Amino acid sequence: MKVRIKGNSVRYRLSKSEVAKFGEFGALTETTETLGETFCYQLLRAPVDTLTVHFHQNTLTFSIPLAIAQTWVQTEEIGYSHKLQLPNGTEVYLLIEKDFVCIDNTFEDQSDNYPNPNAAC
Repeated sequence: MKVRIKGNSVRYRLSKSEVAKFGEFGALTETTETLGETFCYQLLRAPVDTLTVHFHQNTLTFSIPLAIAQTWVQTEEIGYSHKLQLPNGTEVYLLIEKDFVCIDNTFEDQSDNYPNPNAAC
């Protein structure tokens, strides 16, 4: 699972096996070790109304509604997004999506990614 954060935008991208694991267990967690701390990011299937995000004890948690999670895992649906209104009046853009093979050159292993629909002319 990859996480991309830019300003008030957070995106999770999952490979085929990660989507399958999430579908089976309803949760997926990754960790990144740093000097003195561990950063965790996770995706949880939860009884919520829409995509939500929380950051607590070095863990960034996306919660996805049960029905949306099931549809996303079992269909060709690429992803879901939501603009979450924060109490201070700003919003954070949330996106969860299936990870496609990159069209341009990359050194990253992409053998477990979804075929890119833009790869064919």
